[in-house]
Amino acid sequence: MSFSMTGYGQSSRHLGGSKIVFEVKSVNHRYCEIVVRMPREWNGFEDALRRKVQQYVKRGRIDVFINREHEENAGGPVLNRPVVKAYLAAAEALKKEFGVGGELDLPGIMSLPGVMESGDSRPDQPENGEFLQELLVGGLEESVRALVEMRAREGRYLAADIAERMSRLEELQSEMTELAPAVVLEHRDKLRQRLAELQDGTFPFDDQKFGMEVAVFADRSNIEEELTRLRSHFEQCRNLLGSGEPMGRKLDFLIQEMNRETNTIGSKCNHLGIAGRVLEMKAELEKIREQAANLE
Repeated sequence: MSFSMTGYGQSSRHLGGSKIVFEVKSVNHRYCEIVVRMPREWNGFEDALRRKVQQYVKRGRIDVFINREHEENAGGPVLNRPVVKAYLAAAEALKKEFGVGGELDLPGIMSLPGVMESGDSRPDQPENGEFLQELLVGGLEESVRALVEMRAREGRYLAADIAERMSRLEELQSEMTELAPAVVLEHRDKLRQRLAELQDGTFPFDDQKFGMEVAVFADRSNIEEELTRLRSHFEQCRNLLGSGEPMGRKLDFLIQEMNRETNTIGSKCNHLGIAGRVLEMKAELEKIREQAANLE
């Protein structure tokens, strides 16, 4: 399956009275670069989060955003019963040991530190680290899966477009293969005609030298090897498009090789029909290169 390097995924998890929002964005990049932005107190989980992304993404720049948002009406004040009991026990001890008089009333108890706390207060203590890591990794994995689905959809479109252009390249290569034998024949006829026009009887026509000239041109303009290598490159591209592995770099290399063969054909073969097909082939290769730059 072909994957684009461009995509987006989002998910969320609930933690106490907070909502943890995960966003993952990816764009083109030569390598796999992962940038994680999240609250500082969670930096200890960054390695686990990076490893999870790497399980799904092999190439591209991936920006991970993890934010903690307070949910409205998620939780009002909550009575901390253990703290209230501790205060009452301490007050009773003061009475007995030190003879202190008086009673704790409701306003006094409510004003004591720690008696009332927010309903969403769930401190991330070390003993909760395993639970928090599982929550963060699970939420990130969901958003990365969504990212991969989008990359796969776009990758299919890119691969289909490249395959269509490859078909046109194969047609051009076949046409040049058919035209190649005529190049020497046309050159021979033009050369013979030119010599006939220049013939004024002052020099004899030498068939042997004429044949040698035609043979040298035939050797210099022979493009069979280039056409054969092009056909081999086309086959490798087809195999890459049908494989499930990352193909962007390999495809880029093959495009460079095909450009090189095409340029060689253009420089060796002085023929109007082949020259036109060379230009069209170069234009198609440039379009394929642009599409391949988006593939993982």
